Amino acid sequence: MTAFSFTLFVFRYYISDTKVFLFLNWNLFLAIIPFLVSTVISKFQVKSKSALVALIVIWILFFPNSPYILTDLFHLRARNIVPIWYDLIVILSYAWTGLMFGFVSLLQIEKLLSEFLNKNFIRILSVLFLFISSFGVYLGRFLRWNSWDILSDPFGLFKDISYRIIYPSENPRTWGLTILMGILLNLMYFSIKLFRKI
Repeated sequence: MTAFSFTLFVFRYYISDTKVFLFLNWNLFLAIIPFLVSTVISKFQVKSKSALVALIVIWILFFPNSPYILTDLFHLRARNIVPIWYDLIVILSYAWTGLMFGFVSLLQIEKLLSEFLNKNFIRILSVLFLFISSFGVYLGRFLRWNSWDILSDPFGLFKDISYRIIYPSENPRTWGLTILMGILLNLMYFSIKLFRKI
């Protein structure tokens, strides 16, 4: 899927000579990071609970990058030369690929946590992770924060998050997107888990 997505982008660049969707490659790279983090944790078989918690915190900071590409559909519109149906396939291919990297990383995290926690609690954590991720998507898409800002501007990020938690009624878009996308991601993720059992 990664190769297919990149090939679509390269072909689009070749026939249009524009880099309009170049950002999709960066977004996909960011979407791969949580998968890389969870894979490293798995390979090194972290046994220390404190170390595992620290690594999972790092993972959750980057996890919203995986579903974030879904919101790149905002960039879909008719353009010259390239038909809109082609651009739709380009964006969807990147979005699906990023989402799959995120879901696989979550499966890996669940497997790691199964050594310490019972299945029901892990299921609750997964639901929570997906809702947190949806909130992260909102922060990235509408407030233009990214994962690196936890280091570069932690106070500004904390201020924006706190305001939306303290005054939820003044921020309907925040919680509308967070709740609905959270539900969507949970339905998608647990549907995939169900298919794996068939």
